[in-house]
Amino acid sequence: MPKEEGQASWETIAAHKQAERLSRIPKEWLLHSLPADPTTNVLDVPRKSGILDEKELYITDNFDATLLAHAIAVGKLRSVDVVRAFCKTNCLTEIFFDAAIQRAEYLDSHLKITGKPLGPLHGVPISLKDTFNITGYDSSIGIASLAFNPATENALLAQVLLDAGAVLYCKTNIPQTLMSLDSENNLFGRTLNPANRLATAGGSSGGEGALIAMRGSVLGVGTDVGGSVRIPAMCNGLYGIKPSAQRVPYVGQEGGALLGASMIGLPASAGPIAGSLRDCEMLMRVVGEARPWERDPSVVPGRWDLLDDLGFQGEEPERRTVIGIVRTDGLATPLPPITKVLEEVVRALRKTSTVDVVEMDITPLFKQCQSLTNAFFGIDGNNHILSLLEKTGEPLVTWLAPRLKRKKGKSTDEVRELHARKMELETQFLKVWRDSEGRRIDAFVCPVAPHPVPPIDRWNGVGYTSSFVLLDYPAGVRR
Repeated sequence: MPKEEGQASWETIAAHKQAERLSRIPKEWLLHSLPADPTTNVLDVPRKSGILDEKELYITDNFDATLLAHAIAVGKLRSVDVVRAFCKTNCLTEIFFDAAIQRAEYLDSHLKITGKPLGPLHGVPISLKDTFNITGYDSSIGIASLAFNPATENALLAQVLLDAGAVLYCKTNIPQTLMSLDSENNLFGRTLNPANRLATAGGSSGGEGALIAMRGSVLGVGTDVGGSVRIPAMCNGLYGIKPSAQRVPYVGQEGGALLGASMIGLPASAGPIAGSLRDCEMLMRVVGEARPWERDPSVVPGRWDLLDDLGFQGEEPERRTVIGIVRTDGLATPLPPITKVLEEVVRALRKTSTVDVVEMDITPLFKQCQSLTNAFFGIDGNNHILSLLEKTGEPLVTWLAPRLKRKKGKSTDEVRELHARKMELETQFLKVWRDSEGRRIDAFVCPVAPHPVPPIDRWNGVGYTSSFVLLDYPAGVRR
């Protein structure tokens, strides 16, 4: 792929970018040697490396974000010790450890002087996917032509977290173009699954998933337009939430697309990835309390705590929760390990006294989703993202090379037709939320994928996640 005249090559930019990243890590925090090639599980590297002391290991091993926030607020832990501990384990793109430690010191001083935390996330370190703009740092999303162009303003969600007292200390790796369900790019390389380096860490928020699995982060934020929060959560044994679009502020991100493209395509959502479900809820609650709709016109007003008391007129107060079971999308039949896990979930739910379980066959509608979703992804014919790569002569990574081609962008009428089909499908899906007795179904459970965590670059069956982006349903993965 020839580069633009006068533009540095992608190889030169990548070398400089990796050198910059290395310069931001204290030498004493670097591994003396990498794990031997036959070693597939590297989850114990932080403990065996000698880089973290016993107090730091105690912090990283025994707290979720909710418990850390409490421990810091009551003075049991200092933010600076917590932040330094989590800085020592990383698989990152952008590093701002020095600024993070300075902020933690300020927050510790603030608490000591005032006796009050700055906010509900006071002193808690939070990692972000590389797409989020942070003032003074790149949002290159692994593309050479976007490197060395630092953001001049924080993404709104990043600012909301800072206002709540959080400490932002790093950004994490993603796949080139954000269009694959692994996490490899030419700028930073590939993120591996720490539980099994032969398996995928998922994508496109794969850096977040791997970092949290390694206990290098206690709470992270990814984005999802096809499964990019939920798939890394599954691959790394975590919780991940994809809210509906317009629930969490998205403004101030680099996605490799022209501004406004999401208004004619499928909008992505930002959501938490964490080791505990309550941490996901804590982040969603903090976002709602910040009233982001006053600063981002695309966010729908609504605080998280209002959802606690949602009622449905005419329903008995002791109504049982109704959970549907969806066993297949009608295109890719789940393999036996997946059907086994789903059946275990069904048995557990049926033993719960307050839950009724109903089978749902929605395959006539479900199997229409994937092809329509794919059509939305190709609205501009991939031309803008490929032009970004061509500026520096950057090649596509191995998985993308045979799959991502320039095409003619869709016409206005073709885009209108896609939205018409989407509206019709959304309308038809409203009918699945009543069972045969007319009862409202509160939620349904289905596989994340038709297969277990696969080898690198072998994820398949994206319809189980992308369909809920098309329908704009909230969706989550639990460990």
